[in-house]
Order: sequence, then structure tokens, then C-alpha cells
Amino acid sequence: MLNFKKYAALLALLPVATLWTQAAHAETLKTKNFKVTITRNCPEGNVTCNNVTYFGKDLKTGKSISLTGKTIHTTGADGITPARFLGYQFRNNEYVYRVTIDGILEVYQGKKLILQEKGSLTF
Repeated sequence: MLNFKKYAALLALLPVATLWTQAAHAETLKTKNFKVTITRNCPEGNVTCNNVTYFGKDLKTGKSISLTGKTIHTTGADGITPARFLGYQFRNNEYVYRVTIDGILEVYQGKKLILQEKGSLTF
């Protein structure tokens, strides 16, 4: 016979464990004008992730934006397999936000680069 109380208690801890796991994947980029927090919302061990959260705050105005995006990688010799991790990409209508592994925040309007700031990326 199953011990219902034991399993109910374990199930009750599942949301806490999920939040802890997501927090473990958070990264922060601080530039002169922005603070960006990136959270991977995929299971640990996944090479690629199409569910990454971007929360950016303008340090001068206090305005913020929240976006969902993905990891970006180079591709292997077969043209399909993800290889070296490059960073993250997020879309907001005609704007594309990129955060590189080198700690660079880039914002494009269409194909035109309209903002680029280097900062420090902490994991």
C-alpha cells in the first residue's frame, strides 16, 4: 500500500525544487546603463534552450522589459548540431536583443545595430 502522506509531502515540495533549479540557471549582465537577468527555464543538461527569460532594467529611467527567447550557438560540421555557445537572443516585435557570452548587450532594430554595451556577466 502506498503511503499517501509521504507522497503528498514530496509533491508539495516540487514547486520549491523547480524554483530552486531555475534560480540556479540565472545569469546577470551589468553594463553602464542596464542590468539584465537571464534565466534558463529548461532542464539542466539541455544544450539548447528555447525558453529563456530576459528581464532588463534601464538603470537611468528605471523602466524594465521582460522577454522570452532562446540560446544561440554555432553549428557543427553537419550544419544542424549545436556547437559552441554564443549567448542568448530575444525578440520584441522588430527589435532583437542579444546577450553574448562575452558580456555584450546588443539591440537591433531590424538588421541595424542601435545599442551595444559591454558589461560583466556573472553566473
